[in-house]
Amino acid sequence: MPLIAHSDLPSFSRLKDEGETILSKDRANNQIIRELHIGLLNMMPDAALEATERQFFRLVGHSNQIAQFYLHPFTLKSIKRGKKISKHIKQYYQTFEDIKTQGLDALIITGAHIEQADLQKAPFYEELEEVVDWSYAHVTSTLCSCLATHAVLEFRYGQKRQAIGEKCWGLFPHQVLDRQHPLMNGVNTRFDVPHSRFNEISKAQFDAAGVKILVGSKIGAHLGVSEDLLRIVFFQGHPEYDTISLLKEYKRDIVAYLEKTRNEYPPFPEHYLTEQSKAILNEYKSKLLSAEFGIADFPEQLISKTLNNTWGNATNVIINNWIGCVYQTTHEDINKPFMDGINPHNPLNLK
Repeated sequence: MPLIAHSDLPSFSRLKDEGETILSKDRANNQIIRELHIGLLNMMPDAALEATERQFFRLVGHSNQIAQFYLHPFTLKSIKRGKKISKHIKQYYQTFEDIKTQGLDALIITGAHIEQADLQKAPFYEELEEVVDWSYAHVTSTLCSCLATHAVLEFRYGQKRQAIGEKCWGLFPHQVLDRQHPLMNGVNTRFDVPHSRFNEISKAQFDAAGVKILVGSKIGAHLGVSEDLLRIVFFQGHPEYDTISLLKEYKRDIVAYLEKTRNEYPPFPEHYLTEQSKAILNEYKSKLLSAEFGIADFPEQLISKTLNNTWGNATNVIINNWIGCVYQTTHEDINKPFMDGINPHNPLNLK
């Protein structure tokens, strides 16, 4: 079903150009189709903020549920922004006060670039906790990505993330551990997941919190659900990533090294690049460090042609299942028990 372009947010035009179905608000008003209003708390840094918008918008738009999707992006005031992104946010994003007033059916919370393990040192700690507390009481289901998962495990379950030393990043094989859960309906039993993190919530911590792990791997749990089966969905990886996202992150890390905000030249993301691509990038590194090349010479287009996406189909099915559960809870029969006797709580704007 389509995304509704209810604002002039540039991501709508970008997605339409990519072939996504985007309806104007006027066209949407002429169709008798129920609506789902989904918030997107975007905490990603400036360089990745707009790409993250498109990634999550695209995932929601690919859902085949019978609904029109209104996406409501907002962020946290305590996250420092540059001039360009501040203007973007002021022009196209809503405030949390707006979100609380209008209500949501569901909420997505992105990750954020905070390398230190202690989240209480993050400038947005208290503000994020306020959003999480509000969503738990007023939103049918909240989907968390990476750092958001770590934050909710600390806020609501007292499980603090732990540093893992070197950055865990790359593409890793995962296994479905519970094939019967509604979120796993139609999902491949094995698929890859992109990860990019310096910290983790361990399987033991998820278990201690009563979180049901649905997808795991040798590097830890990836997907889990809260003890009430759907209210909070936890992703420890980055299933929303585009095929090229890890390559762009690698490039940003090179820039950080050149600007001396990173001590070492970045290693390759694991299980992501072909041997030929690694050779090309090693040659680029040699010429970059000898000042023969600049960052403008980074072979992004050449390398991108060799990359494979081995997680997108599974992610689309999982998000589709999540949307279906939210839709069932908020629109079909609110008095009917949901998911084996668990009664849904009411979002602010139930139809």
